[in-house]
Amino acid sequence: MVKQAAILVLADGSYYKGFAFGASGTAIGEVVFNTGMTGYQEVLTDPSYSGQIVTFTYPELGNTGVNFEDEESDRPQVKGAIARNISAIPSNWRSRQSLPDYLKAHNVVGIAGIDTRALTRKLRSLGAMNGGISTEILDPEILLEQVKAAPSMQGLNLAQTVTTQRIYEWQEPTPAAWEFMEAAPDVKEPLTVVAIDFGIKRNILRRLVSYGCRVIVVPADTPVAKILEFHPNGIFLSNGPGDPAAVTTGIETAKALLEVDKPLFGICLGHQILGLSMGGDTFKLKFGHRGLNQPAQNQIPDSDRRVEITSQNHGFALNGDSLSDSAAQVTQINLNDRTVAGLEHKSLPIFSVQYHPEASPGPHDADYLFEKFVKAMQSKKEAVAR
Repeated sequence: MVKQAAILVLADGSYYKGFAFGASGTAIGEVVFNTGMTGYQEVLTDPSYSGQIVTFTYPELGNTGVNFEDEESDRPQVKGAIARNISAIPSNWRSRQSLPDYLKAHNVVGIAGIDTRALTRKLRSLGAMNGGISTEILDPEILLEQVKAAPSMQGLNLAQTVTTQRIYEWQEPTPAAWEFMEAAPDVKEPLTVVAIDFGIKRNILRRLVSYGCRVIVVPADTPVAKILEFHPNGIFLSNGPGDPAAVTTGIETAKALLEVDKPLFGICLGHQILGLSMGGDTFKLKFGHRGLNQPAQNQIPDSDRRVEITSQNHGFALNGDSLSDSAAQVTQINLNDRTVAGLEHKSLPIFSVQYHPEASPGPHDADYLFEKFVKAMQSKKEAVAR
């Protein structure tokens, strides 16, 4: 097989030569790294990676090909992909397509054959930065000009580019073959959840359905009055890409929802938006948290200080000090850098986490949070009925 030349150029002027896999062309985005050893298909299709070029630190990519059951959205969301070695011939009974063919079909540019260990060390040292992959501009100086002209991730509202354009109901549960630690609670009647889509993953929707919820997904800019028309038992704030402080409509929506006395649950970007709505602020992490083994420890006084191993994907974090005089309390911290990993309202059934309890890919330690949300909705429903 003839390999097509490709080049990766970073904003600091460094560059790496390799060969292309996937589509031909040029892709510019923020270069980040993911440390997971599995789940590349879920990563590529996760809307939280919109605007980014993902470096996979695991040295082999594409071994199991691509199937259409594990997609987290209807297409790859990344700007580009970086790998050490690529398998063009997958070996898995579920595979329907090779990874290179899949990316080519969706016009996603990839580069392989470079030292991803050295690249990751650079990103850890200097921080995530813009970069470009190209199969058509092989002069690093020319490509660097395009990289430098690209906007910074800070200040970008990417949720508005990945959110759904229509309201729909999601009905598919988690496949029975997938094993989770917690069993769904006994829900006699479906609980209605309105999920605000800032870039939602399908597996979050599956987990909510599996826990007995009727899930209605609405666009990120849906007015509160429209949300309440569905008479929800609870409201979910989803994950998503970009700078949380730039999602001003979502923050205002969350502020208004704090007043409607309904359980709220947020994940990742939804967690940050909830924190911002309660008076906190956010900051950009040097290189973010993207992997499957991030430790989050319980910080609630007199608790057992339980540590959960979690899947995370974010480049921004809440400033814990900014929440000290707010209605929120920090419930968990990331043990690697002490950043905020969980929040809870001091008096209302409102909580959020920075990580992904739905896994896909990743550990199932935190799946109980879906049950917590369901129990909060059941409790509120029963209190209203009395």
